[in-house]
Amino acid sequence: MTGSPPTFGGTLGWGERPALLLIDMMKGYFTPGSPFYLGLRAAVDGCAELLATARSVSVPIVHTRVQYSVSLLDGGLFVRKIPALAALADGAGDLGEFVPELEPQPSELVIVKQYASAFFGTTLAATLTAAGVDTVVVGGVSTSGCVRATATDAIQHGFRPIVVREACGDRTEAIHQANLADLAAKYADLATAAEARARLVRR
Repeated sequence: MTGSPPTFGGTLGWGERPALLLIDMMKGYFTPGSPFYLGLRAAVDGCAELLATARSVSVPIVHTRVQYSVSLLDGGLFVRKIPALAALADGAGDLGEFVPELEPQPSELVIVKQYASAFFGTTLAATLTAAGVDTVVVGGVSTSGCVRATATDAIQHGFRPIVVREACGDRTEAIHQANLADLAAKYADLATAAEARARLVRR
């Protein structure tokens, strides 16, 4: 007698055309004293390794960052819920700039967003579809916020999300691990940085 299939935690696997998607690797998350400071830099190193590999094999690369108008009108209720987001308004300072290690090259796409998901209110889905991408390799911050929202929207748009463990981070290790576990159960596949780099090279 065979057992029942698992309720959660199936595997999507990799498709044929991956893209690297680095979420909000901005100075604000890695600058002491910033309202967004995570207190760690491991995600920077993990993303830098993925970025170097993707560049070496010409995989499409997308970076995201958050920016609002001076009025914050484009932030809607989100900036009311999280008033600290005002620090990412145009002209408010450099917290919304990319960390130097992950500065985009001119050939790499930069998506400017106002909400958690890189797909919400942006051209990302149409751009990936036009490029023939079927898999998004996701790194960035934070695991419980913009990474999770982006991975969830990726699967809802028909892309295979691969979240790279060492290339993500959050305010505590417990939050990070809990969200990785839930992503693996319902929305994405997980990969180590070494696994992801190897697959990008073999694509």
